[in-house]
Amino acid sequence: MKKITSSKNRLAVRISMTLAAGMIPAAFAAPTAVTPNAAEQAIENQTVADQNAAGQTATAAGAEKIEVIEIKGIRGSLIRSMDLKREANGVVDAISAEEMGKFPDTNLAESLQRITGVSVSRSNGEGSQITVRGFGPDFNLVTLNGRQMPGTGFSRSYNLENLSSEGVSALEVFKTARAENPSGGLGATVNIVTTKPLNQPGERYSVSAKGIVDTSNETGDDITPELAAVYSNTFADDKLGVAFSVSHQERDFQKQSANIQGWQANVALPVLAADKVVDARPTDALGKKVGNYYFPKDMNYSIENLERERSNGQLTLQYRPIDSLTITADYTASRAITGSESIGWGIWNEFGGNINAYELDERGTALYADISGNDGSFTANKGTTQVDAESIGLNLDWQLNDDWSFGLDYHNSTNDIDNGADKGSRNSGQVILGSDKLLSKIYDYRTGDIPHAMVLWENGTDELTPAEIDSNFSQFTHSPGESEIEQLQLDGSWNNSAFKIPLVNIKFGLAMTDQTMGGYSGWSGLRGGPGFNPSFTFIFPDSMFTRHSTSDFLTEFNGGGSALRPHYYYTYDFDEAVARQMAYLTASVMGADVYLPDAYIDGIDSSGSVREQTNSVYAQSQWEFQVGRFPAQLNVGVRYEETEVSSRVRQKVETQVNWDSPSEWITQYLPGADTFLEQTGKNDLLLPMLDFKVELTDDLVSRFSWGKTITRAPLGLLAGGRGLSGSPKPGSRTGSQGNTNLLPFESTNLDLTFEYYYAEGSYAALGYFRKDVDNFIQTTITETTIEGLHDILNGPRYLKAVADITARGEQATSTAIFAQMLANGNGNASGKIEPTAQDPLMVWNISQPQNTDSKTVDGFEFAVQHLFGDSGFGLGVNATMVQGDVEFDTESLLQQAPLTGLSDSANFQAFYERDGWSAKIAYAWRDSYLLGVGQSQGSSDAPPQFARTYGQWDVSVNYAWNEQLTVFIEGVNLNNETEQGYGRYEEQFLFARQYGPRYTIGMRYSFQ
Repeated sequence: MKKITSSKNRLAVRISMTLAAGMIPAAFAAPTAVTPNAAEQAIENQTVADQNAAGQTATAAGAEKIEVIEIKGIRGSLIRSMDLKREANGVVDAISAEEMGKFPDTNLAESLQRITGVSVSRSNGEGSQITVRGFGPDFNLVTLNGRQMPGTGFSRSYNLENLSSEGVSALEVFKTARAENPSGGLGATVNIVTTKPLNQPGERYSVSAKGIVDTSNETGDDITPELAAVYSNTFADDKLGVAFSVSHQERDFQKQSANIQGWQANVALPVLAADKVVDARPTDALGKKVGNYYFPKDMNYSIENLERERSNGQLTLQYRPIDSLTITADYTASRAITGSESIGWGIWNEFGGNINAYELDERGTALYADISGNDGSFTANKGTTQVDAESIGLNLDWQLNDDWSFGLDYHNSTNDIDNGADKGSRNSGQVILGSDKLLSKIYDYRTGDIPHAMVLWENGTDELTPAEIDSNFSQFTHSPGESEIEQLQLDGSWNNSAFKIPLVNIKFGLAMTDQTMGGYSGWSGLRGGPGFNPSFTFIFPDSMFTRHSTSDFLTEFNGGGSALRPHYYYTYDFDEAVARQMAYLTASVMGADVYLPDAYIDGIDSSGSVREQTNSVYAQSQWEFQVGRFPAQLNVGVRYEETEVSSRVRQKVETQVNWDSPSEWITQYLPGADTFLEQTGKNDLLLPMLDFKVELTDDLVSRFSWGKTITRAPLGLLAGGRGLSGSPKPGSRTGSQGNTNLLPFESTNLDLTFEYYYAEGSYAALGYFRKDVDNFIQTTITETTIEGLHDILNGPRYLKAVADITARGEQATSTAIFAQMLANGNGNASGKIEPTAQDPLMVWNISQPQNTDSKTVDGFEFAVQHLFGDSGFGLGVNATMVQGDVEFDTESLLQQAPLTGLSDSANFQAFYERDGWSAKIAYAWRDSYLLGVGQSQGSSDAPPQFARTYGQWDVSVNYAWNEQLTVFIEGVNLNNETEQGYGRYEEQFLFARQYGPRYTIGMRYSFQ
């Protein structure tokens, strides 16, 4: 039997890397939490052999010194990553640390986007979550040293920006099925590998200090610090090892944005004069306009100032009492705190009789609308969100003999999120001031990148004066949550030395995973009114408001800056606005609407938990043989899993919906009467896999992989129970309901790749992939009436008020109808309108997830990495083209189950590294893609949210002052790329966000 062997180039590189003092990923050395894959095992075996040979040479030579050939920096990282890719079973890509304490990017997500087929979604201008081969964050599993990590918030997706890169030695991306890996990565499984001291004996350390300059910052510090240190050492003849890393980063920045919360389809339109309507839709044979039409529910702008702190720590202790047994205990912790204060301004729209004029394009999207009623507002928000993650684990790795090895691994990992981390308020708060004293509001998106939203006030101008600013309402929320995973894994491996058959080894194991997610929430309701009735303008002195021009706002967009209408906005202090309303809007004035900034003014509004228990077992075998004259390797395995789901949800009992003001409708609840709903679900899965690799030449490798992977339903969707909107305005009467019996997404995957390794550190790869996915989850929105919940809208009293207004020849706006109903004696003692049994039942749009049909995704991946000999220059280019029957049909108003995140992507990087200098420039591009289905204020057809094409340039320059000290400068988003989103069509604006470039300057001192 002929074994597959490494080429001489790869062997020479591996020996030099083994002898080097630079960091080698833990995957390349001793086994970790999970039994190593074949690529890791091959590299580990060679490493041990090289170390033994080096030790024997040193002994024979006595004091003779061995020349150490270090391959560090960008070149070394690329070579190690390429080496792992070549040796792996299946399709695997990796990124290796350039040296201890230095990863290619300071953000792990942004490092991952350099890998073929990986693109990122951004949060606050940073890479946050990943999409792989068109499958978004919820479809990809993130593990830490082989351990499944809990998601952030109420999802399975892991926010990578909360974990620093200093203590990470490698990122491995498994794109094909592998029986030994935990399930959940339908798109890919990403394994974060951290430093292990016994893998590299001796003392090594690295410390760095950076200053961050974010050009968007306006209110925070112009320069913020980032400090990090990594240390590793071994003792007692390398039997005991300790490694730790700590880091702290602060970043102050500003986000400017324009937003529409949602688009309404086919709203009621009034009969208007011909000169008030432009409708470019096609007409039928009778001259009647055909096709759907859409209006925006609101238009708002905001400036958000943020302060973010991220602290990380890792500690690893290893003990090897005998050569065959390694005990590893480790602890990883991270804390990310983001404080936010923002000011916003904008309009809210209702339709029907409120519409005065409009213009529709050929696909029915409103480009212009003149709408009366409702209000214009100036909103202040303030809140602090804290995310704490911890993972503690124990691993025993026992090499029983040459043939048998076992691994036992236990960990407990948590991820807590708290959006009320402000120590003063313990809330996330919103204050809305403004006025309803307007004639009409103009929405105009006929020019530029940003829609205009101008208000014509009753004062005869398009600008509200400070003296006219009134109290609308405030609301305060708090919704902390926790995700936890407790996992026990037992792995074993048998190497075949007894039988002369092509079988190399068999791996096997079992795992027990217990995952829980829980949380609760409080909502203050709308405090202090709401709705300008009665008026409280006297509360706020003119001096409280500062007027600003929009000349410095959204200047990266055509139509932003001074060209924007409205051309002004007011800022005011959030805390002062709260204090003044607390002082004046007391119980004696407001009764039940007393102004209190307390999310729990009426207790906990809702709480719930989901528990998911999975037991699994796997077996995987590796075979090596000849196919003709070609060395071949075959891996065959299967994983079986059983999962039980239980849900317990607390929900309040709704009694009625009051019309509190022209713009506000409020759900009322039965005091102290909460109910608990408990539900269960169960499923089992069989996940086979097969990898076949053939070395056609010393440099050409072909692979064929087939297997099944899954992604379980988002934890939040598994929570049963029903919740209705607390503020159900017309067009926004929504609710949601979970489903514990959701089945996992199940994908049957096929991969075919060719890889040509034509020179040291250089290769080209071309691959085809196909994923046939069953059990797609669609959120179905059903129009539902609930016994006892009546709707004032279009009830007999409402219709009488409309008739009274139109009889006078006046426009029946929502403001006029509310006032007329009060005049008709339909209000209660507090000036609010309550429903009666004569009113119709309210129609709610209740969304619930359901498993639906199957979908197919396929595509091509292409990558080239080339090192130009010893010149110091190198480059890498990759691209992914993906397609499938999973796209959103923008012409249909039927509810759909498309795939979010599907898009083409490409990456380019070029570098120079020689004579102490290291410079790299990188560009990441992602085509437009579907962000999600459903808009927060969209109509019941669940309209889409698309992101526009995005491309970002980054650069870094390093200079090694000597062997230990390096100084560097980095630039992120040099081209000041912006983020934009839209609905069914690009004319249906949803958001535009502007951040700005940021720069880092610093130094690193290393001893390795």
